[in-house]
Amino acid sequence: MALRKAAAAGALKKHDYVVVGAGSAGCVLAHRLTKETGASVLLLEAGRSNRGQWDSWKNQIPAALTFNLANDKYNWDYHTVPQKGLDGRALHQPRGKILGGSSALNAMAYVRGHALDFERWSKEIGSDEWDYKHILPYYKKAQKHTSETGGDTTYRGTKGPLEVSRKRSDYVRPINDAFIEAGLQAGYPRAEDMNGYQQEGFGEMDMTVDAKGERASTAHMYLWPILKPKTEEDRKAAEKLTVLTMGQATKIIFEGDRAVGIEYEDEKGTPQQALAKEEVILSAGAVGSPQLLMTSGIGPAAHLESLGIDVRQDLPVGENLQDHLEFYIQFLAKHTSLYPYAATFGGFGELSRYLFRKPWNAVEAGLGWFILGKGMSATNHFEVGGFIRSAPGKAHPDVQYHFIPGCVVGQLDFLPEHGYQAHCGTMRPTSRGTIRLASKDPKVAPLIDPNFLATPDDIEDQRNAFRLTLEILGQKAFDDFRLKPFSPEGDMNVDDDATVDAWIRKHSHSGYHLSCTCAMGSVVDEAGRVKGVQGLRVVDASVMPSMTSGNLNAPTIMLAEKLADAIGGKSLPPQEDATWYVPKDWETKQR
Repeated sequence: MALRKAAAAGALKKHDYVVVGAGSAGCVLAHRLTKETGASVLLLEAGRSNRGQWDSWKNQIPAALTFNLANDKYNWDYHTVPQKGLDGRALHQPRGKILGGSSALNAMAYVRGHALDFERWSKEIGSDEWDYKHILPYYKKAQKHTSETGGDTTYRGTKGPLEVSRKRSDYVRPINDAFIEAGLQAGYPRAEDMNGYQQEGFGEMDMTVDAKGERASTAHMYLWPILKPKTEEDRKAAEKLTVLTMGQATKIIFEGDRAVGIEYEDEKGTPQQALAKEEVILSAGAVGSPQLLMTSGIGPAAHLESLGIDVRQDLPVGENLQDHLEFYIQFLAKHTSLYPYAATFGGFGELSRYLFRKPWNAVEAGLGWFILGKGMSATNHFEVGGFIRSAPGKAHPDVQYHFIPGCVVGQLDFLPEHGYQAHCGTMRPTSRGTIRLASKDPKVAPLIDPNFLATPDDIEDQRNAFRLTLEILGQKAFDDFRLKPFSPEGDMNVDDDATVDAWIRKHSHSGYHLSCTCAMGSVVDEAGRVKGVQGLRVVDASVMPSMTSGNLNAPTIMLAEKLADAIGGKSLPPQEDATWYVPKDWETKQR
């Protein structure tokens, strides 16, 4: 076992598997392949370790999540190309560059998606192996649900590596409860477990935060138990695992039509090689994996030829890019929000993030976490949420809510006064975008074009979601909290379609859910194997054929669990009793 910087790697022995990217999927693969198959694994990560840095607390304290999104030390810090559907705005696209990948800097919302997403996947892939009864066992295998509320073990896992919990902050509980009650008052059902039988409705949300109040990234839950083994089983796995940080993959090495290794640059920019006996596995994410394939000659032939790249295999790599588009509906409040704990003074650059307006509250919250692993810092503050259908004719929810007891400005900073917001987005857009190379140089950021709001259906769905959200936030449950509208402002004509559409174009942002760029069924097969070559697999969010209905971290971990078994030549039996809720009158009623 070794964890070291690539600059100090020196000559490396051949490993059974070389995995590129120690993110949400890569850490799962390293864990399962070493522990369950006894294979040797080299895990190559372009970023730093998530431990041992002076500021590692930023990726460990759940409430510190915006620190990670705002700085490029642990973040690829991408931006899209200007979006025609958003008045030419280029949107921020943070991606994890750290052990744990984006699971080490995301918002920790644990959302599996709806069962019908996977029924759709099975048709898109052309394999029953990806329908709901076949994937549910892998959600359960991954999960260790630690909530005191218990739950139906038909759907929840209790023995997996990934700790999932529910946290409730007493200080903001009343306003969080008001959001759930407002949903019920608007005529929507209560959802006791959005990751179980019934996604539709309002209720408490699951989060990847462990029992000690620490972010449950895949590095923390899957990788470090092997890097710092405490059991004999983990010690045996540790002997099979080498983790290299600060090593950026630049090209896939082929012998004939077989992938046999990876070229990478170490921290000093020195070229190195890592060779695989069995397979090279790309887990670099929906941006990194297609970029590495294309710079290695696998992708759309015309695009590669235009950059002078020799074409090894003509495949639709980088096509089918999907992402969730979201917006905030915000109100100022009379009282009760995160403002006393989270608001800072602006205008001082990076230093502003530490200049809390009420520093005594920040100190209290920080000490509560460092000493006890509890308190206001031990939660992501996405404690409640909801899922609804935007119109009749939709069999399952296509709108998601994360409720936040505070007003966030620019996605990172809290407004210095009491407020609350519904973070709203549609979940199954029909617009499709692309990842394209800007250069044959693998170190140059690619061109990310989600092509937001390119179809009339997407525009209509967002408009419906906007109005339904205003209706929910206008319920009596908020009367004791509501001061006045903040965004949109109270004098906006919300009944005029053109006005609403213009507001959405101006105020929407990415949900940071880039996916589907190496899709199963078109670029890779149902087991993640790249078509037309040997010894090369992709295992990450890029292999999704379409987005699931919700945040994507949980589905990415699930598919990594499933494909780890596929690599090992095995699979869990399907769960035949897996069922799901669909309203009887969905074809004619919105709720």
